[in-house]
Amino acid sequence: MREALRAGVVTDLYVDPAARDRLGELEALAAEAGLRTQPLTGRDLAALTDTVTPQGVVAVCRRVDVPLDQAVRPGSGLVVCCAQVRDPGNAGTVVRCADAFGADGVVLSTGSVELTNPKTVRASVGSLFHLPVSVGAELSAVVAAAHEAGLQVLAADGSGDADLAELSAGGELERPTLWVFGNEAWGMPAADRALADRVVRVPLYGAAESLNLATAAAVCLWTSATAQRRAGTSPG
Repeated sequence: MREALRAGVVTDLYVDPAARDRLGELEALAAEAGLRTQPLTGRDLAALTDTVTPQGVVAVCRRVDVPLDQAVRPGSGLVVCCAQVRDPGNAGTVVRCADAFGADGVVLSTGSVELTNPKTVRASVGSLFHLPVSVGAELSAVVAAAHEAGLQVLAADGSGDADLAELSAGGELERPTLWVFGNEAWGMPAADRALADRVVRVPLYGAAESLNLATAAAVCLWTSATAQRRAGTSPG
């Protein structure tokens, strides 16, 4: 809520009068943005949310998604694409990881969960208001935009023929990069893998067979961001 207000995307703010004592900061931010908070009882607020224990405040926001060419553009160092990622918690966490590691944009391809899904919004912990997020593009269009913008395209897959650690050691991750992460259940179809320049696996040194999608994304994005900053190639 705080990040949405700071980003200037809130159009209406409803507050339970019984919760006003602990929501002073949000009301102050709303006032700075020229918004007048409107009172609404806890029971009515609960009807507007899907959480078990509402926090006493609900914001109505305008859409924050942007066209593809704003999320994937020349000069970008690191961009993330969720290709048919259906789990809202995973999608929101990937957006949060992208923000944390300095990515320049995120794309949720066609077939992915809605960016406005409440669980996606909560899992992003405000990060969807910090960087451009585009929705609804076909993966082929995302890859074409990345190549046109000068980015290499790396697809993360447990059966990939390239090793993440070896790519990092060899300097390949210093280049501007679009990372593609596939569906939680079936991974990345062969046709989607063929669109990438390299298919990359995260090396596992223990007994676990695989990583959760969001965890794999965090590892790949941190590794790329670190390599770019070490080499001085990151635009950030």
